[in-house]
Amino acid sequence: MMRILLADDHTLVRENLRDFLHGLEPDVVVLEAETFPEAETIASRHARLDLIILDLMMPGMDGLAGLRQMLKQKPDVPVVILSGSTRQRDIVGAIELGAKGFVPKTISGKAMLIALRMILAGETYVPSAVLRAAAAENGDDRPAGGLGGGAMDGPAQKLTPRQQQVLDLLVRGHTNKRIAKELDLKEITVKIHLQSVFRKFGVSNRTQAVALALQRGMASGGDVAKVFPN
Repeated sequence: MMRILLADDHTLVRENLRDFLHGLEPDVVVLEAETFPEAETIASRHARLDLIILDLMMPGMDGLAGLRQMLKQKPDVPVVILSGSTRQRDIVGAIELGAKGFVPKTISGKAMLIALRMILAGETYVPSAVLRAAAAENGDDRPAGGLGGGAMDGPAQKLTPRQQQVLDLLVRGHTNKRIAKELDLKEITVKIHLQSVFRKFGVSNRTQAVALALQRGMASGGDVAKVFPN
């Protein structure tokens, strides 16, 4: 028997999700909460839960603080954030804290089942549409200098410090996996940062981003050899 804790303050959302969740297994038990304190109480009363789904904006959640608390309470249970928000700081923050998924409320039932099956299988899930929306958002970005500490003209000034670190390693020829290891991040978090770098540079892929970085003097000759071997 699979037990899922579903916490959302909107009755209609819970009712719709409940129907989809029963598609995971015939004997799924859905435990429902309207507030984060209720979710905490339910979690404390059940020694075994297979999945926890939390609405990011429900009463008592206090944003990512609630996620942090639930992960502390149930460290071995995959936690998914359900949200209408696509702000990069919410997505990146949730994944870096340890959430196994960031799922928009606009997702289809079929896509929801696919996402949850991936999460239950040990994967981390963020829809590509959410990645694109996060990359298109400017509100949370803080200016940073160019690579190597020098001030740069153009798009590099718009990068956050973390995005700058990711770009630096990208220019050195690192894969997403290695960048994640170097910065102690999840690979999906690296992808989110790269999406933002691509948008700010006005490019669509890694090669174009690296070419622009090299053109602007953001890398040494040794880095050029790694990215574009003879």
